[in-house]
Amino acid sequence: MLALSSTRSRLSLLRSALASSMASLDRRRAADIPNGYIDDYVALNWLRWDGGHLRLTTVGTNILQQINLEMKAV
Repeated sequence: MLALSSTRSRLSLLRSALASSMASLDRRRAADIPNGYIDDYVALNWLRWDGGHLRLTTVGTNILQQINLEMKAV
C-alpha cells in the first residue's frame, strides 16, 4: 500500500506543477523544472518530444484544462 500512496503523492505533485513547468518550458527555462519531472511527464504521456522540443500531448492538455477548471471553481 505504501507504493500506491507514494505514486498518488507523486502524481499529485506532478499535476500541481504542470502549469508552472509548461511556463518554464515556454520561457526556455527547463532547468527550473524539478529533477525527474520531465521524465515523469513523458512517461505519463503528458509531454512528448517533437523535433528537440517538448510538447503537450492530448492527455497533458486535458490535465491542464482540468486544473484550470478546478482553480476557477475555488
